Amino acid sequence: MALATWCLLIGSAQSVSASDCLSVNNTRKSEYANPVYAKNCPDPTIWRGEDGYFYCMYTMGSTPRTLLRSTYLADWQETDIKPISDEEFAKCMQWGDRVWAPDVTVVGSQRMAYLTLYYGLHDASIVALKEVSPFNFLFVSVITRGVDTGIDDTIDPEVVTDEKTGKVWLFFGSMGRMYRVQLNSTGTALAEGAEYEHVAGVHGSTNPDRRKVFEGCYLHYHDGYWYLFCSSGYFGDWTYSTRVGRSKTLEGEFVDRQGRKMTEGYSEAVISSDEGDYFYGPGHNGEIFTDREGNDWILYHCHNKGTDSSSRPLMLQQLVWGKDGWPSVKGGKPVTKAAAPVF
Repeated sequence: MALATWCLLIGSAQSVSASDCLSVNNTRKSEYANPVYAKNCPDPTIWRGEDGYFYCMYTMGSTPRTLLRSTYLADWQETDIKPISDEEFAKCMQWGDRVWAPDVTVVGSQRMAYLTLYYGLHDASIVALKEVSPFNFLFVSVITRGVDTGIDDTIDPEVVTDEKTGKVWLFFGSMGRMYRVQLNSTGTALAEGAEYEHVAGVHGSTNPDRRKVFEGCYLHYHDGYWYLFCSSGYFGDWTYSTRVGRSKTLEGEFVDRQGRKMTEGYSEAVISSDEGDYFYGPGHNGEIFTDREGNDWILYHCHNKGTDSSSRPLMLQQLVWGKDGWPSVKGGKPVTKAAAPVF
């Protein structure tokens, strides 16, 4: 693709010029090393701004955090951009004392942010915010609460729009199993008559090692299938891994390669680790992006032995699709160095 054409695609009539694109292209390194952001960056969500940069928001705890920014997914830098003001953050904190696992997406033409507000296993909520100006999100509504539904661990939201039907769906969950429920057309409330449907994973009480408990969901459409990426195992050690199942539709049954149901805890490994590995516990992936050369890239958090065990730096890896249509990474494990993406 010609450089000028690429600039039009990412910049529209906004602030990215051909000279800006050329500068980004010239400064891109041919190789990158993991982690691509060495500080704690759990549960990342990534989007591309109208200025052509990639932005990352991640689990915040009890304090609002600023965004990370990158030109080609491997060069993340801290910014002073605070997407949720102290006032709006306080509104969110009425529903929990910790903010976890954001999901930033577009519903219709509106960029939205969905956050987990967490008090405990039985009392967690998912709230919606909307972007009213660049990097300025305002609290809108509470979407769902575990104390109302009885669903344990109402966490890790993923909102996706089905372009064929126009329906907007919320996927979420962890120790209480993973669910989907339809939202209204603006993504600000449940759709009228919406029902919660179990789509993946078993309840943590029946599976103490969490190998069949799924969390951190992300939906990706590829070649006729919706792929449900998720994580299983215990997030603090090497058992944590990135998994996947697929369905022809967002409303269908998600299964593994052998056709076994994700609702029964079956899935396919995408990225995993073994006890003793330097990089261990790869999981809760963010969005998948396709670069100029047609390669797909997945970002996720991962422990490494060079940091405190509570820290989960940001990792980047190329995702490949097999002839059978299933995604994986080369070698099945986190990579240390590799050729960089081209944007």
